[in-house]
Amino acid sequence: MATNDKKTFEENLTDLEAIVARLERGDVPLEEALNQFQAGIALSKDLQKTLTEAEKTLTKMINEQGQVVAFDTSDAN
Repeated sequence: MATNDKKTFEENLTDLEAIVARLERGDVPLEEALNQFQAGIALSKDLQKTLTEAEKTLTKMINEQGQVVAFDTSDAN
């Protein structure tokens, strides 16, 4: 599978859903199923990383009192 760096979160999620659907049908040869499973795991890790980073960004934007604070997006990394 090609690199996921250029795809959006939504595109990667759609790809993962397609992999899951193929595997759930059960009509995929074993070797292909293993390759698809491995690709799905990689996509899942990428998606989780994106969600974790988004959560950290949101947490930085809201202070302890629940007030939105000024946030410089250059500090997101």
